[in-house]
Amino acid sequence: MQIIHQYLKTSLSDDATLTGYIIDNSPEIDADKTRPAVVICPGGGYAFVSAREAEPVAIQMVARGFQAFVLHYSVAPARFPTQLLELAESVKIVRQHAAEWHIDPEQIIAAGFSAGGHIAAGLGTLWHGELLKKYGYDAQEIQPNGLLLSYAVLTSGQFAHRGSMVNLLGADFKDDNKRACQSLENQVDEYTPKAFMWTTFTDHAVSMENTLMFAEALRRHNINFELHVFPAGSHGLSLGNEESQKKGNLDNIQPEVQVWPDLFTTWVKNQIEK
Repeated sequence: MQIIHQYLKTSLSDDATLTGYIIDNSPEIDADKTRPAVVICPGGGYAFVSAREAEPVAIQMVARGFQAFVLHYSVAPARFPTQLLELAESVKIVRQHAAEWHIDPEQIIAAGFSAGGHIAAGLGTLWHGELLKKYGYDAQEIQPNGLLLSYAVLTSGQFAHRGSMVNLLGADFKDDNKRACQSLENQVDEYTPKAFMWTTFTDHAVSMENTLMFAEALRRHNINFELHVFPAGSHGLSLGNEESQKKGNLDNIQPEVQVWPDLFTTWVKNQIEK
């Protein structure tokens, strides 16, 4: 396996990094094998990038046959659309290096946890729009082929995670129109990719309504998705096991949710790889 580190340069930033965990092909197995790729945006409320939702998740994706990448994106005081551009640049790089990194360029999934889910869903809904075109991106280069949204921040309305929105928008948080644009359930259209989503009934930080509203929007546009609402679990579970547990925080252990990487892998095989 190779581990690569690449600095990203966009119109608004130059300090984000992309770390790749890349499985080498073996002639003994299949020298020409290509794999789906997952580009992971950890959470952190746009204030920091959570280590618990970075490498531990990437390693589990590699174990299930994915090429995995972690985006260490800019946080406050960096404002929208800085992080969106950094994810667009990451997907572009992964697609450009698809042959070298043994990736199927039509199987690139944008994944996000908590506020990172807002970045991933932002690219999923805006990849073909005027905003990213304005910054010089070609839609076909940055298009995600699927979404993985884990207890994601998705709305800026009634069920918003206020801290994430304040960190993302700064002074623009007080602008009703600019804040409303961050309600991604209202940005879904027929070009939004399929999604795998999970959350918990007892998440009191980012309520499950974020995920339910996004799912409802996908349904209205006849976009296939898989959704799991686990009955219990606090916010920020990551893998829900000891590997991703915050030191001393027993709330990060939730056996019910530990199945999500396997459920996601099956979904990719049935919905993205076919």
